[in-house]
Amino acid sequence: MQARAYGAQTSKARLAPMTIERRDVGPRDVLIDIAACGVCHSDIHQAESDWGMDIFPMVPGHEIVGTVSAAGSEVTRFAVGDRVGVGCYVASCGECDMCDDGHHNLCPDWSTTYNGYERDGETPTHGGYSDHIVVDSDYVLRIPEGPDTFAVAPLLCAGITVYPPLKDHAGPGAEVAVVGLGGLGHVAARIAKAMGSRVTVISHSPGKEADALRLGADAFVATSDPKALKALRDSFDLVVCTASSGVDIDGYLKTLRTRGTLAIVGIPV
Repeated sequence: MQARAYGAQTSKARLAPMTIERRDVGPRDVLIDIAACGVCHSDIHQAESDWGMDIFPMVPGHEIVGTVSAAGSEVTRFAVGDRVGVGCYVASCGECDMCDDGHHNLCPDWSTTYNGYERDGETPTHGGYSDHIVVDSDYVLRIPEGPDTFAVAPLLCAGITVYPPLKDHAGPGAEVAVVGLGGLGHVAARIAKAMGSRVTVISHSPGKEADALRLGADAFVATSDPKALKALRDSFDLVVCTASSGVDIDGYLKTLRTRGTLAIVGIPV
C-alpha cells in the first residue's frame, strides 16, 4: 500500500514530499495512522550520512504515536482505535538467545524503524515522517489515555534513553544530577523529579537556570565556574550525563557518593 511521507532522496538533501510503499498488513502486524512523530538528532545524522550507514531514499522518524486502524488476524494485544507508539526497533529474528530472553534489542539480526530492512532483507524500512506505518505488533506500545500525543512522542527515544539508569537508581530520597539540559536532559530531569528524587541540573550555560527550575529541578549549577564541580564532591547517588561533548568524566566521578553511579547516555556528536 502507498503512504505519503517526507523524506530525503539523497544524502544531505532537504526533506520533501514523497510517496512510499508500505507492506500489506500481515497476521501479526498493525496498521497505524500516525498523529505525531518526534524529531531526534539521529534523524538528522542519518539523513546527512554522518554515520556512513545510510539507505536512500530515506524517511526518518522513530518517535511515533498514532492510532491502530487495522490489525492482523493473530494480533490480540491491540484493537482498532487504540492509541499506540513505536520506537527505534521494529523487528528481530525471534529465535536467538537474546530474543528468547526478551532482549530483542540485543538481537544480532534486529531492524530499525527506518534506514534498515524488512524481514525479507531487501525492502528498506521507512519511518514516522509519514501518514501511516505497518509494524509487527510485538514492537508496538500501548499509550494510555491522558498524556498529550505530541508530548508523548519524544519519550519513545529520548525518554527511553534516559529511563534505565533512573529506574535503577532514582527514587524518593535519591540525589540525582542531570548534566546538560537539551533534548535528553530535560526529559531526565522531569522523570527523576516525578520519581521523588532531588534533582540538580548541571550545565555549562548559566542562561538555562530558569528553564531547569521551571522543569522541576531543585538546584542548578553552572560549570562555567571552574570551581563548580569541586564544590559538588560526594554529592550525588546518580549522575546522568546527557552532554554531547566536552565532558569532564573524572570531575563528575568525584561528585558521586560512595557506590554512586555515573550513566552516560545518548550519542556524542
